[in-house]
Amino acid sequence: MGDALLAGLLAGYGVAVPVGAIAIVVIGLTARTSLRVGAAAALGVAAADGLYAALAVLGGAALAGLVRPVATPLRWAAVVILLFLAGQLAVGALRRHRRPPGPARAERGLATPGRAFAGLLALTLLNPMTIVYFVALVIGRQASGGWTPAGQVVFVAAAFAASASWQLLVAGGGSLLGRLLTSDRGRLVTALLASALIVLLALRMVW
Repeated sequence: MGDALLAGLLAGYGVAVPVGAIAIVVIGLTARTSLRVGAAAALGVAAADGLYAALAVLGGAALAGLVRPVATPLRWAAVVILLFLAGQLAVGALRRHRRPPGPARAERGLATPGRAFAGLLALTLLNPMTIVYFVALVIGRQASGGWTPAGQVVFVAAAFAASASWQLLVAGGGSLLGRLLTSDRGRLVTALLASALIVLLALRMVW
């Protein structure tokens, strides 16, 4: 149970910490509307992460019988995928460090809590790398023995809680935190931090 909790927290922060276009929209909504709207948008992002984590867990459980005969190769494949994602994140951050993108503008249609939640949920679900990320984690874990049903629930809940806590921090930090995180250096630091978290998850599979 404790292992599932730790893995879920690391997974949630690993996918949530990088500051990209979605985080900038959340920050922009908070600055231009209200904390209530920003918090709704943040929870929309976290809900998408939690949904993808749940889908990965359900799919991983269904594949458990297929995983056992090829457990070791699958575990190493999952490690390779996670390291690849971490590398892409770090390299992309280093490239953007010299040429940071301009700030994204929040849509007027997201100016109410309900629309902000639905809009950010949809935007986050459109990122295919999120489901690849969670599937790699879960399949790697299945190859190592998997979690109990209670452990799967804890993993999904922890991933959602980690993502929600970070997104709410971004939304609630106000314009000062927004300027810090979306600056050239802030993008680099948060991306490298998330890359390190993903590498840590991969190393836990090897251990």
